[in-house]
Amino acid sequence: MCVNSREINGHLDTITSWILPEARKMSFRSTKEGANVLPFPGRRTLAVAQATETSAEPLAELLPLLIVLHQETSTPGRVGNALRALGHRLDIRRPRFGDALPETLDQHAGAVMFGGPMSANDPDAYIRHEIDWINVPLREQRPFLGICLGAQMLAMHLGAKVAPHPQGVTQIGYYPIRPTAAGEAVCPNWPDQVYHWHREGFELPVGAELLAAGDDFPVQAFQSGHAFGFQFHPDVTWAMMHCWTTRGYDRMDAPGAQARHRHFEARAMYDIAERAWLKQFIDGWLARMPRSIVSEAAE
Repeated sequence: MCVNSREINGHLDTITSWILPEARKMSFRSTKEGANVLPFPGRRTLAVAQATETSAEPLAELLPLLIVLHQETSTPGRVGNALRALGHRLDIRRPRFGDALPETLDQHAGAVMFGGPMSANDPDAYIRHEIDWINVPLREQRPFLGICLGAQMLAMHLGAKVAPHPQGVTQIGYYPIRPTAAGEAVCPNWPDQVYHWHREGFELPVGAELLAAGDDFPVQAFQSGHAFGFQFHPDVTWAMMHCWTTRGYDRMDAPGAQARHRHFEARAMYDIAERAWLKQFIDGWLARMPRSIVSEAAE
């Protein structure tokens, strides 16, 4: 469970009059297949650009990435920025608000499931459906990335337990992680500390590879085939951090949480490394898309 807003919804009532009208404009509820795809004007893939220079028939654009969000005003943050910079469009879905998830990822390069204030243990129908849906990228061997709640959903789908810390400890701020040899092999140059916002963690699923470990929450990153789960938040931008630490200010009194000013002090020290590492990871993660799918997209 990412606790950036579960217990602070009351604060949002004071800004409903100006937030919700704009948020509704940004709500990407499905009206027809593909209606949620966000273009990124001016971006073209290297392959397309090179093909244009050498032939009269440019290659097709890259397949979009499926983005699963859990709040009406949530964004894919830095992960979305990195994907768009590579030339991918973003197909944003919010199942909590009625958006359907595709029955296949034939028309997507992969999927990213982000965090939220809910728990993977919640009985809500959309939570259970999202956890079950993860079977689609696993079955089709497509790149899948779960971040915080998304990682907990992946772990639960794979049979692992998701639960709060036994002593009620949270991680809200920057905390150290230790990459394993497997983690270094997947993507070297891990940052020393990464940003967290959660009170629940998960066990390492049976058969999964531990990529990074922590102290209070031992499983920080893992891999199962083409699927990856991060307990931490490499997606958080400067603006998102301001938003979370303002709206979630009362959460910083929780056991283990860091004071607001420490979030920004640590960001100044660790964010450059985390940002560079994320870019490197995204490049390698997308390269895991089956070659047959890459070939079809270029036809």
